Amino acid sequence: MSTSLNAPNAKAASPAFPWIGLLTLAGAIFVSVTSEFLPTGLLPEMAAELDVSLSTAGLLVTVFAGTVVVATTPLAALTRKYSRKGLVFVVLLVVALANVLAAIAPTYEILVGARILGGLAHGLFWAVVAAYSAHLVPKHQLGKAVAITSGGASAAFVLGVPVGTALGHALGWRVAFGVIAAIVVLLALAVVKYLPPVDHHVPVKTGEIRVPMYKDRSMRGVVLLCVVIMILLTGQNTYYTYIAPWLIEAAGFPETSVAFLLFLFGGAGAIGLVLAGFASDRFPRRGFALALIAVMASVFVLAAWSANTVVVVVAFVVWGVAFGGIPAMLQTRMLHTASFRTRDLAAALQTTAFNIGIGGGALLGGVLLDRSGIQSLPIALIIFLAIGLTLMVGTDALRSARARRLQH
Repeated sequence: MSTSLNAPNAKAASPAFPWIGLLTLAGAIFVSVTSEFLPTGLLPEMAAELDVSLSTAGLLVTVFAGTVVVATTPLAALTRKYSRKGLVFVVLLVVALANVLAAIAPTYEILVGARILGGLAHGLFWAVVAAYSAHLVPKHQLGKAVAITSGGASAAFVLGVPVGTALGHALGWRVAFGVIAAIVVLLALAVVKYLPPVDHHVPVKTGEIRVPMYKDRSMRGVVLLCVVIMILLTGQNTYYTYIAPWLIEAAGFPETSVAFLLFLFGGAGAIGLVLAGFASDRFPRRGFALALIAVMASVFVLAAWSANTVVVVVAFVVWGVAFGGIPAMLQTRMLHTASFRTRDLAAALQTTAFNIGIGGGALLGGVLLDRSGIQSLPIALIIFLAIGLTLMVGTDALRSARARRLQH
């Protein structure tokens, strides 16, 4: 498949939509995201067997994300000359190995080491995959393509994490890690067969002097969007990392119902992703703002009426729908913001920003859990989302005003 369509000013006719390639990417994302968030549904069991506190077990999420933050951009720079398809295959095999090591880890410290290895692979995986769809489709189809690949992340929350949680409850958390390792290997083989190779290199014209990447005019928007991502994901994961103990302790659900509730949340997120695929190419700004407002409203209801089972379930589902499309909207916006030559760097920075939010949120949530109690977590999420929404709306308004002044 030709990849020249996305080069600057290319006007060739669009080829057939690459469904098989995008669905293969979605499958790879499914297993990677499931590996990342599998501990969230199994924290109580892992903490009990390894003889550590809930907040200490939650650090497994922080360590994973922290590794991604530190390693993603350097690894992306070191591997920028290598085949994108080959890198996806290799990092999936490393993800599988990390899950095997987690499944057999005899101590908490060795489990931390397995999560670090997984974080290294996961960071490079996203640095490659986040920009991959942009090499397969023309720019006007980015929203649709990202929604499809992001379906893998939604499937991870609909099936991967809930089924892994149920499996961990039934057979032990180690079995859950072993099973996901086997599935990762299968998806790595699917990548070899079905994922189209792409040419991610930017050609330099004769006599052209390559401008340093940091001087690219799109980088200011990329950095600003990364700041918004960090704020939003910090808020989300301050609460969501500890959603299993919150549902049990604050909302009074039995431990056996957590997997089903996570399944509901993931299914709701899939609906949100479909809505995001529609909104991202038509009214991205308003759709994004409405999604954030809906998350804040639903989480406020969870905090205020945690004793009412029906209200909690309804609000939990609304939260899932509203937040389900936000990562895809952010990724689509990043691909539109970054220039062609900065896409790979933007993807690495975006991955770093996401994982600063994921790890920082897990860390902050653990601190709040120990100091202020579990009821403080949803309030923290609302505050962070309000800040992110204000920053995004404000910068959009300034950009629009500047554009109007230039027209006049």
